[in-house]
Amino acid sequence: MNLTTMALAQQPADGIAGWAAGLVDTMGGPGAGLAIALENLFPPLPSEIILPLTGFAAGQGVLSLTSALFWTTLGSVAGAVALYWIGVLFGRERMHAVWGRLPLVKASDLVRTEEWFARHGGKAVFLGRMVPVFRSLISVPAGVERMPMPRFIMLTTLGSLVWNSVLVVAGYALGDRWDVVESYVGVLSKAVVALVGVACAAYVAVRLRGRGRGAQHRRTS
Repeated sequence: MNLTTMALAQQPADGIAGWAAGLVDTMGGPGAGLAIALENLFPPLPSEIILPLTGFAAGQGVLSLTSALFWTTLGSVAGAVALYWIGVLFGRERMHAVWGRLPLVKASDLVRTEEWFARHGGKAVFLGRMVPVFRSLISVPAGVERMPMPRFIMLTTLGSLVWNSVLVVAGYALGDRWDVVESYVGVLSKAVVALVGVACAAYVAVRLRGRGRGAQHRRTS
């Protein structure tokens, strides 16, 4: 059975769904794992398309549901470990050097962030695997802060398994309506991006206001 042909009614053959379908149709479970590993490294590749499509493939007998969950979770961990090592190679000292050149930020902000990650890094890695956009990015600070690799892999595996299971099983259950998942997760992704944008804007506004008050205080003193 050709999965790419089945996907045509839902997504153009040259789109992301066609590309992912081709990998799964050609390689089976390892193809799904490769697609998700690449999705971790290149977040613009959406898991909300790849994972439900893999579940749809499992429902059509292209691979088993167990294989779909195993390989997609393995791919998630592989991609996350690659990003972790990018964080390790970038390093804490380089992070501080780059941070010091950024406008409107203080060295103390980064120190507080590091302290927060030291206290809550485990929860951040586990829960971050279930948050669109951040599910890939959270691996980099884990590497910068040198979270112990066994702990990082365990938390990443558990968090990825939860996220992957929800989307793969949804695609499996929905059948040829697997693309409905993309709509709902897409809304969640946009909401996350919007919240981050608002938080960044508020942060800049507070910094600018503080800088303005500091300048006024110096003029009057």
